[in-house]
Amino acid sequence: MPRKTFRVDSSDAGKRLDIFLSHKLKKLTRSQIQKITELNHVRVTGILRKSSFRLKEGDLVECDYALPEKWPPRPENIPLTVQYTDEHVIVLEKPSGMVVHPGAGTRDHTLVNALLQHYPEVAKIGPEERPGIVHRLDKETSGLMVIARSPEAYSQLKSQFKQRAVEKKYLGLVWGVISRQKGTIDWAIGRHVKHGERMSVKTKKPRSAETHFEVLRRYREMTYLDIHPVTGRTHQIRVHFAASGHPLVGDKRYGKKKGGRLCDRLFLHASRLGFFHPASQERMNFLSPLPDELENFLQSLP
Repeated sequence: MPRKTFRVDSSDAGKRLDIFLSHKLKKLTRSQIQKITELNHVRVTGILRKSSFRLKEGDLVECDYALPEKWPPRPENIPLTVQYTDEHVIVLEKPSGMVVHPGAGTRDHTLVNALLQHYPEVAKIGPEERPGIVHRLDKETSGLMVIARSPEAYSQLKSQFKQRAVEKKYLGLVWGVISRQKGTIDWAIGRHVKHGERMSVKTKKPRSAETHFEVLRRYREMTYLDIHPVTGRTHQIRVHFAASGHPLVGDKRYGKKKGGRLCDRLFLHASRLGFFHPASQERMNFLSPLPDELENFLQSLP
């Protein structure tokens, strides 16, 4: 992907990032510039920024400016594990290793590509690069997701997530033995002060974050947890437990190098999901068992 780099001089200081780039990248429309910013293609002095960010003199703007050639995303015949569907929602189980929607570095083989094949009507629901998507799971995380299949469902579900009316619970395995049975981690989270692609409790722009947990079982070197994130910050669970000294097993981004037994994937699974049906307002609750590879890993622990 082509990359352009610009240094902000005094005449451009104070301008919005998207306006600055629209003057520099005349082949792209402002809406296209906003899109590549949303897709994390633009950094200011090494940190990912939104279109509305105000520039300062001396800032270095790096932009991977080429839009994906295949917009909107193309349908792909990728199997889906669906627990429930009707005219408004789809509840499915995302496997570990699958990206939710196209973005920087990933154009195809995402959950969105699969949805467009099996449920083509979602193409008109929400933004074209992430149709039907009202929440996300990390690529490495497996488990339950709800997808909007109608405009009504999209609006209702987005509102429920914003109001924290959606219950999300995870099963996770962390390094170290946690002595207390229950606990809460409430450190604020934001972009890392030096590494903008990472989230951290060390940030200049903190956003509140709250994660509850309960111990299910203790092993010799690890602790198996039931995890309930109240807020939904990017990488929240992974960052909170890494900052507490108990990184998730198999976490290659936030984890620490450990000797002994290793897990081939991130040990984090979205096991429970509850929300109000966007049409009937009936409370719906779904459960997903631990995937075989994670269950087998647990069984192998002393």
